[in-house]
Amino acid sequence: MDKIKVEVNNISKSFSKADESESLSVIEDVSFDVYEGEFLCIVGSSGCGKTTILRIIAGLQYADVGEVLLDGEKTELESSKVGMVFQEFALFPWRTVQKNVEFGLEYKKLPPEEREKLSKKFISLVGLAGYEDSYPHQLSGGMKQRVAIARALVNDPDVLLMDEPFGALDAQTRNILQDELLRIWTETKKTIIFITHNVDEAVFLGDRVLVLTKRPAKIKNEFKIPLARKRNRTNTEFVMLRKKILDELMEEINIQSLPST
Repeated sequence: MDKIKVEVNNISKSFSKADESESLSVIEDVSFDVYEGEFLCIVGSSGCGKTTILRIIAGLQYADVGEVLLDGEKTELESSKVGMVFQEFALFPWRTVQKNVEFGLEYKKLPPEEREKLSKKFISLVGLAGYEDSYPHQLSGGMKQRVAIARALVNDPDVLLMDEPFGALDAQTRNILQDELLRIWTETKKTIIFITHNVDEAVFLGDRVLVLTKRPAKIKNEFKIPLARKRNRTNTEFVMLRKKILDELMEEINIQSLPST
């Protein structure tokens, strides 16, 4: 049996509304396992709680109930064990590509020569060799996201969390980066948890796809993706899987849009 890398056990989370008159339940009793080296995708409608689940796994927020285990141990997943890539790039505009990638290594107090060696290795891995001295404003959106991925990987995390990292990109760039991410995943063998609202992207990338209900998020269904890589988006089985998952999501959107009585 494959080794379980991350266990999410019965987590729930609520937030207080602005007037603090009541709380808003965002996720409710969510449980799932992630296997070592797995590429797990999580899809759900906008605002259903996908990002909250990811932030709890990352240790950026606390669950009201439940726990997250890493390698079977209850722990706050520290930054050295988890890398996170956000949709909005989150680069420091005053730092070069190399200095952005080195940021976490500086925090670890690695000597300059070791930081340079590691940062250049991962800059090359994401296909940006030659851009070490460029600043974020000189890069395209796709290049910025490559920098963000390199910055997460350079710290050698056990788990890479990705929160709709390609959502702000045009379709062509998104497809290119999906291919690049699969290449990087194959080379590094990292465990990846990938949040997306794009069903096509989830079927193209994932070993499994978890579908969430509307808020408060619960696990509605799980789909194993048995297709060999590289995947053909026009393949009959690909199209059928995409339709099944999309139908599950559309049920939630239609439920959410019904008028209250």
